[in-house]
Amino acid sequence: MRARGKWPGFRRDWIGFGNRAGFADRFQVRQTLGYVSLIVRDYDEAIQWFTGMLGFRLVEDTDLGGGKRWVLVAPPGSAETRLLLAQAKNDREKAGIGQQGFGRVWLFLHTDDFARDHAAMLAKGVRFLEAPRHESYGTVAVFEDLYGNKWDLLRLNAP
Repeated sequence: MRARGKWPGFRRDWIGFGNRAGFADRFQVRQTLGYVSLIVRDYDEAIQWFTGMLGFRLVEDTDLGGGKRWVLVAPPGSAETRLLLAQAKNDREKAGIGQQGFGRVWLFLHTDDFARDHAAMLAKGVRFLEAPRHESYGTVAVFEDLYGNKWDLLRLNAP
């Protein structure tokens, strides 16, 4: 058994942890946020809502057996980040449906055309909690998904 914190042959300075420059500064590191998990009541109702109401595309729906599925949806034009729809499997998870942000906005749907997407979402029946407002960072309005999770529809200003 090796001593805690000791890795044979490991030198901190080889990978940049031993100096102020750090790992990311010494090597070209590219990371992306791949999936954000959203607890849902039912896979199919969530797929229908996200694809029908928000225009997301169904990226993957794979049966894993035992009633479990791997379901990924993504907004149009999104190349990397996807929403992983995870069906609640017990009472604790079921109690958290719609509460993952604890009543706060915690998901941010960026758009390149706020007026277009806001109008389309309203026409489909998406529930907005406020009128669009203009902030120093862009145009924003809060909406709820089918479970009550709060999202921002957001058009950022050009830098």
